[in-house]
Amino acid sequence: MSLHDLFRQVMAIYEQERREKLSKERRSFQLVTRAIPEALKALPFLPPDRYVVKGSVGKSGNWAAVPWVAVMDQEVTDSTQRGYYIVYLFSEDMRRLYLTLAQGVTETPKDEMERVKRDIRQLIPTEERVRTDDDIHLGESKRAKDYERSVAAYIAYSFDDLPSDEQLARDLETMIGYYQQYVERTEMMAPPGARLSYQTVVEHIHSYIASKGFYYTEEEVTNLFLSLKTKPFVILSGISGTGKTKIVQWLAESVGATEDNGRFTLIPVRPDWNDGSDLLGYVDIKGDFKPGPLTNVMIEAEKHPDKPYFVVLDEMNLARVEHYFSDVLSVMESRRWENGRITSSRVLPKETAGCDLFLPPNVYIIGTVNMDETTHPFSKKVLDRANTIEFNRVQLDHLDFLRDLPTVAPLPVGQELFAARYLHLKDVYPRYPELVETVTKKLVEINRILEPLGAHIGYRVRDEICFYLAYNEEGKLMEFAKAFDYCLMQKILPRLSGSDARLETALKQLFVLCAGFEPDGEYGGMLDVSYANYPKSAEKIWQMLRRLEDDGFTSFWLGA
Repeated sequence: MSLHDLFRQVMAIYEQERREKLSKERRSFQLVTRAIPEALKALPFLPPDRYVVKGSVGKSGNWAAVPWVAVMDQEVTDSTQRGYYIVYLFSEDMRRLYLTLAQGVTETPKDEMERVKRDIRQLIPTEERVRTDDDIHLGESKRAKDYERSVAAYIAYSFDDLPSDEQLARDLETMIGYYQQYVERTEMMAPPGARLSYQTVVEHIHSYIASKGFYYTEEEVTNLFLSLKTKPFVILSGISGTGKTKIVQWLAESVGATEDNGRFTLIPVRPDWNDGSDLLGYVDIKGDFKPGPLTNVMIEAEKHPDKPYFVVLDEMNLARVEHYFSDVLSVMESRRWENGRITSSRVLPKETAGCDLFLPPNVYIIGTVNMDETTHPFSKKVLDRANTIEFNRVQLDHLDFLRDLPTVAPLPVGQELFAARYLHLKDVYPRYPELVETVTKKLVEINRILEPLGAHIGYRVRDEICFYLAYNEEGKLMEFAKAFDYCLMQKILPRLSGSDARLETALKQLFVLCAGFEPDGEYGGMLDVSYANYPKSAEKIWQMLRRLEDDGFTSFWLGA
């Protein structure tokens, strides 16, 4: 069926079908989500390796007042909620169809939308066919009005005078041309590093750290990057002297964040911290607010939302984390989308700080911890809210940095590279349904093992594992099994400690899941995990079983 006939058929039947329950069997659903996208994909000027074509007639059982079919450059956006793209919009009364160059209304701030509209319109010469005014009429619903405001340029068609296939294709090719002109102009005007791939930036960070004399594999740097992008709170554990603080400092410095410009801050935690005032500030006897070190960072980060800020809480478990950090942890869990931006509940109210203070999304907090007799253990509340990365390997003979290695200069990188794109599972599922379902199936199996201990995971951990794996998939950084291995190490195993038989049973079952074979009970011997499903987790579980056998107690934490 021709493109002309497909569009016309939707306009002829949509209003009638909207009176019935939305289902995949409806003809409108088939036309808009499958037939029209397939017809567009067949056009020679829409190469499939560059463009994504999607259509929608609604979701969650509700019909859309304004159905649409979008053509998106994957380098710009893969979601109609953000960025700019070509989209066919049907009017609510099905009398008009608009071919538009428009923007996502869900995650695009109004001022940004207006700026992009102005910039696009400047590129398009005045011509009768492609219009750059606001005289577009989709309907009276709020969604229709939002879509109207998002349109920068359009070609209007009517049901009674829909053009031929040849004209529809020419119009689309014309709009694609304007689209690509704007993409290229935006790329040329972007600051250095603004459109770098995850892989390129990870390689740069790794090279920068290596040039400073610290030996970390590129995979470890990749994991730290993904962990920060998944959630702006990461715990680095391990024996003293392995460079936990330095890896964060060099990572920050490699992307242009330093102590001198205020975008890297080291906050040593003191053993006598017992509430949030030491970190966030307090009101003195005169009634004046004295901001704490983290508050100062948040104030500056709020002024520069396009730049990432990194904070290290050094030896964060010298005091009980739940006592001084609980307010920040709670606010971190309140993050949500609002007008296309991430916002949170207040960290400090106006009555205390003089103005309402929120946790900016461009602040990344990394805690370094040692586990010994001077420190406090972590509760599950804290562990659930962080990726816990262990650094215990030391390679003293890594002396390359003393030789003639080239100096690696910092590469200024904006907040966009580290910014979270997913806050809820529904943000991930439309793009990666198979990934979410695969991960959930694996975690259900793990929960069956952990439930007798009361250590099974909840929705938060499930969601954050999915976020991590989705970012990994976006960047093509690691194989799925390798990335899932890191998730097990960082989100599941730190929760396990104890001395009873139930823990031993659970560890053995987890070992079989991770290694793919039964433990033989001789935990003191050498372990070959090269063929394991998840080798890092298998090796860690082996160490925990060995410690349980030797000491009658075990824990994820070395030295605990």
